[in-house]
Amino acid sequence: MASKPPAGDPVQDAPQIAAPQHAAAGLPAIGHTLRVAQQQMGVGRTARTLMKVNQKDGFDCPGCAWPEGDKRHVAEFCENGAKAVAEEATLRRVTPDFFAAHPLPDLANRSGYWLGQQGRITQPMYLPEGAERYEAVTWERAFAIIAEELRALESPDEALFYTSGRTSNEAAFLLQLFAREFGTNNLPDCSNMCHESSGSALTETIGVGKGSVSLEDLHQADLIIVAGQNPGTNHPRMLSALEQAKASGAKIISVNPLPEAGLERFKNPQTPRGMLKGTALNDLFLQIRIGGDQALFRLLNKLILETGGAVDEEFVREHTEGFEDFAVAARAADWDATLAATGLGRDEIEQALRMVLDSRRTIVCWAMGLTQHKHSVATIREVVNFLLLRGNIGRRGAGVCPVRGHSNVQGDRTMGIFERPAPAFLDALEKEFGFAPPRHHGLDVVRSIEALRDGKAKVFFAMGGNFVAASPDTEVTEAAMRRARLTVHVSTKLNRSHAVTGRRALILPTLGRTDKDIQAGGRQVVTVEDSMGMVHASRGNLTPASPHLLSEPAIVARMARAVLGPSSSTPWEDFEQDYSTIRDRIARVVPGFEDFNAKIARPGGFTLPHGPRDERRFPTATGKANFTAAPVEYPEIPEGRLLLQTLRSHDQYNTTIYGLDDRYRGIKGGRRVVLVHPEDARELGLADGSYADLVGEWKDGVERRAPGFRVVHYPTARGCAAAYYPETNVLVPLDSTADTSNTPASKSVIVRLEQSPTV
Repeated sequence: MASKPPAGDPVQDAPQIAAPQHAAAGLPAIGHTLRVAQQQMGVGRTARTLMKVNQKDGFDCPGCAWPEGDKRHVAEFCENGAKAVAEEATLRRVTPDFFAAHPLPDLANRSGYWLGQQGRITQPMYLPEGAERYEAVTWERAFAIIAEELRALESPDEALFYTSGRTSNEAAFLLQLFAREFGTNNLPDCSNMCHESSGSALTETIGVGKGSVSLEDLHQADLIIVAGQNPGTNHPRMLSALEQAKASGAKIISVNPLPEAGLERFKNPQTPRGMLKGTALNDLFLQIRIGGDQALFRLLNKLILETGGAVDEEFVREHTEGFEDFAVAARAADWDATLAATGLGRDEIEQALRMVLDSRRTIVCWAMGLTQHKHSVATIREVVNFLLLRGNIGRRGAGVCPVRGHSNVQGDRTMGIFERPAPAFLDALEKEFGFAPPRHHGLDVVRSIEALRDGKAKVFFAMGGNFVAASPDTEVTEAAMRRARLTVHVSTKLNRSHAVTGRRALILPTLGRTDKDIQAGGRQVVTVEDSMGMVHASRGNLTPASPHLLSEPAIVARMARAVLGPSSSTPWEDFEQDYSTIRDRIARVVPGFEDFNAKIARPGGFTLPHGPRDERRFPTATGKANFTAAPVEYPEIPEGRLLLQTLRSHDQYNTTIYGLDDRYRGIKGGRRVVLVHPEDARELGLADGSYADLVGEWKDGVERRAPGFRVVHYPTARGCAAAYYPETNVLVPLDSTADTSNTPASKSVIVRLEQSPTV
């Protein structure tokens, strides 16, 4: 039987601390999965729902974007995926009576965990100007309010249309179509905060801003380097792929400031042997200092150049540009500087080099640990240099593998959710729909917050997500949001963004991935694109949480009709009634989606074309893959300070908090903890179990403070610290961003720790 939501926020004052674990998954993961699922869904609903996750005739997990192979397990999900499904398929409900009982100040004082535990929102809700309580509103009135505010703008560029990575291809395509027909390219998305650095670096160097490997490539690799990524928590099904690679003889190097249980040993819950013994994954753990990755790959490149026969000279000659300038920069790499930047020993780097030289097929995987620094784009360019040197792009079992965090964040970008669209995309849009889309660039996430802060943006519309909690510089972001005239959130459940509003606010409840979607044209399917460019259908199987819900495509179509009126010749009503008509238009606008409807009818879907991977064709400015030669950078830490990285707990997905434990790191019953190396803590006079305020230091001189964190002595890299977001987003300055990509530098925050009383 499902349980009721918590009535009050749990106390987090005194988290219990145990030793970190050295293996992931296994029986504890199964037990925790079933317990959480039954609390939210009950026994029968749990079985009916979980057996459809990631199946060819089921629905795509609303969690991460890791791909599925052609052969599926009966239970094709991980612990955190099951948590995401359980929270969406929950039997708990947030009705208008809930909002009557909880005014806005009450909601604003609740934790993200408590808000998320309340359940599915059942009706559209409206917060009038000056009111303290949301009230139920009809869909017609909700769309009229949006139309009123959008039509009152002096310029379409005063509106912002944000997209979360859960949004389907069909809804994303409609949202960008509406925004551009309305007249703006202000289409910030969650990718601006995570893998924008990957897209920027890869587009410049290989011509495609996506990864170049398939799941089968991982299985065939000789060497897999996992840098700045924690798959055991963030992409647990990746561990199965790494296990299969190991069984085929692959070696694995992990590069991370923190030891992570999932990369030490994986106890595969799909097999008896896996649950009992497991598989050791790491062959070499390089415990690098935060931000030292560019220096590491630059030195490895120097050493490859100095090794006779190590460079794939034919590939470099036939398929690349810029080698000479790169080689000059690489040969100048200095051992002492690299050891200082990385905190590694010379013997560790030499061991890594031997493994690199022994490998003919190498893959580098990465995530936020590489993408959220000032020098992230340069770091990823250096990773590309590393792979180009030995011909490891366009070869089976080799390539670049940026592991996307949310289930369709890559697909949303493919559909045109981008503030800087390519001219060719706009040309195709204009030809297909007969209007002239705006050509000037729009605003990304950071610039959108600045526009709200400065009064230059007045309406904020979010398709999913939790923008306020996900964004940097929390106090600045919240103050900026409160300056808006109208904030609108398309949501399944409550989150912090519903409590930080403009003068007026709307919550528009929508169908989830697990819900049946029945429109006038019959039962609908949506599509998603995974982290490796596979596109497939997703079909929910549950009766929706309320008869008052609308699908995301229906919400966009009705909003467009209300705002644009009869002047629009776009068939919005047809799009709402039958999503195949949307896919017909996508097929004529987006390359690779020709015959879209027929392709998704095939079980498992289809793979998008990728020139570098498929035929070593590089659509760059030079027509070849580009070596680059950026100066090496790394964060320098003042004496008495630490370099903080923000990260997730194991009971968390992005800003969604499932629980208050971080099982693999030994944390139970609280999230306000800071992980500090014992020697650093002793030098700072911080005993294990003491409490400290984290105080950010930035060039603007503004004090950014996160108070009351329990100090945990932990085996992180020296000079480094770690703490969970969104609690520490308050410390990330809005203008501390990556060069080129403008991604918030959430992994490079200089902090001092000031002792505080136990809270």
